[in-house]
Amino acid sequence: MQSRALEILVGFFVCLGVAAIFLLTFRVASLDTVGTGSNNYKVTARFDTIGGLAMGASVRMAGVKIGRVKGISIDPTSFQAVTTLEIEGSQSNIPQDSTAKILTSGLLGEQYVGLEPGGDDKPLKNGDEIKFTQSAFVLENLIGQFLTSMTQKDNNSSQSQNAAQPAPAAAPKSK
Repeated sequence: MQSRALEILVGFFVCLGVAAIFLLTFRVASLDTVGTGSNNYKVTARFDTIGGLAMGASVRMAGVKIGRVKGISIDPTSFQAVTTLEIEGSQSNIPQDSTAKILTSGLLGEQYVGLEPGGDDKPLKNGDEIKFTQSAFVLENLIGQFLTSMTQKDNNSSQSQNAAQPAPAAAPKSK
């Protein structure tokens, strides 16, 4: 009888562990919805590079989540990434001249779109395009630029050291 109770207790904890894993999976994947109303509206923004931005990433203003990235595509003529942002209908007063930036939560966290409001009196409407954008900060590009500049600096310093050494004296001419 005691072993049966122990088996039930172990089974309960296994089920609890599986439920906790599902809960963590959904929290990490951020599958919660933004707004359930049909008054949400979509705007687009073009970026030269989006880094690791993915569909479903959050759209934030002043750190508050106000929407989601609903689509990412490439413009075949400009070769820019075109992102479609779905913003809650309650945020219908965002100025048209706002800036969209791709930012990162922490040093290596998830990427999201941050909106900085402009000063225009006209708000964004469904189908508008955000004109002012700032592309993602790509750490690999920065490291490559740093390594390139260090290599060039090393080459320049070795060349300047060679130029600073006096040239060997010419042998005297014999008559």
